Amino acid sequence: MERLTGVIRPYAWGSRHALATLQGRPVPSEGPEAEFWLGAHPADPSALDRGRLDELITADPVGVLGEGPAAEFGPRLPFLFKVLAAEEPLSLQAHPDAARAAARYAEGNVNYVDDQHKPEILVALAPFETLCGFRDPGVTAGLLAGVPALAEPVALLRAGDLRGAVEFLLTAPPTLVAEVLAGGLPAEQAALVGHLAERYPGDLGALVALLLNHVVLEPGQAIFMPAGNLHAYIRGMGVELMAASDNVLRGGLTPKRVDVPELLEVLSFEALADPVVRSVPVSPGLELWPVPVREFALYRATVSDTPVRLDAPGPRIILCTSGRVSANGLDLGPGEAGFAAATEGPIVMTGQGEAYLAAIAR
Repeated sequence: MERLTGVIRPYAWGSRHALATLQGRPVPSEGPEAEFWLGAHPADPSALDRGRLDELITADPVGVLGEGPAAEFGPRLPFLFKVLAAEEPLSLQAHPDAARAAARYAEGNVNYVDDQHKPEILVALAPFETLCGFRDPGVTAGLLAGVPALAEPVALLRAGDLRGAVEFLLTAPPTLVAEVLAGGLPAEQAALVGHLAERYPGDLGALVALLLNHVVLEPGQAIFMPAGNLHAYIRGMGVELMAASDNVLRGGLTPKRVDVPELLEVLSFEALADPVVRSVPVSPGLELWPVPVREFALYRATVSDTPVRLDAPGPRIILCTSGRVSANGLDLGPGEAGFAAATEGPIVMTGQGEAYLAAIAR
C-alpha cells in the first residue's frame, strides 16, 4: 500500500470549508475547493512517491491493474474517485451511454472529450441536496397545476409526454422563470426554483428542476447516475466514484457549454421512483453500494476493534474520512489516501475510523 496524493480542483461552486476541514487545514481556505481527485485521469492524475499514477500504469499496466483489468480496459485506471464539496448548485446534466460516447467522439462532436461512458455514484458524507431522475409525470403535473405560466407543460405531463415537457421548458423564453416565480408554486418548489434562479438568473434549468426528484441524502445514503439520468447537485459534501470519463451533456445552471438538442437525445425519459441507493453488507465492518457497472465498485469500511478485510482484485484506492485507519500498514488520517496495485493482495484495515474504498467490480 502506497500513499496517494490527490489534486484539489478550485471550481467556483466549491466550498471554502468542507475539504479543508476534512483534511485538517486552516478554514476558510484561500479560495473555493470543489473536488478532490484521486485517480489517474489525464486532466489531474494523482501521484505516488515513485511517480505519477497514470505514468506508472502506462509503464506496467499488468503489474498495476492486473491481467484481467488491463485486457478489459486497456492501460488506464477505469475509475475516478472524488470527494465533492458543493457550496453552489452544479450544472443540470446527463451522461451518454458507451455506444453513443464512442460514436460521437469518433465523429469529432465537440461535446465529447473521450470515447467512454460516465456512470457515477455519490454517497453523502454530510446532508447532500440533489436533483436526480424524473419524478412521476402525473405527480409533477399535480404539483404544478396551480401555476398559470406552466399550463402547457402541465398538459404534456398529464398526457405522459415527459420529453415534450422537458423540451418545452428548455427552449422557452428566459422570462418564463420570472413568470413562474410570480405565483402558484408550492412552497418547496418555489424555494428550489428561487435558489437556482438567484444563482443563475433567467436560466431555464431552474424550471426543469421542477420535473426531477428533489432529494436530501443523509450520510451514508447514495444516488446512482446511469447513462441518460438527468441530475444536478445543489449543495453538500460526498464521496463520488465514476467511470474515468469527462463526457457531460449540460442543459443549464452553468456558464459552460449547453447543448439542448444533444442532451435531449441522451436523456432517458422514464420516471425514477426511488433515486436512493442503499448499501448492503459484504462482511463484518464492510458494506457495498451495488450498481450495474463494470468499471467500479464502492465500499465503506467501519473499523473498530476487529480488522476489516477487502478481497476485491485489481487496483484499489482507499480514502480515510474519519478517525485513523491503517491499511496494510499505511497509516491514514481524515482526507488521506492510499493506493494498492493488483499485486498487493487483500487490504486489511485496523484502527478506529471510517474509510471508503474504490475498486473494479468483481
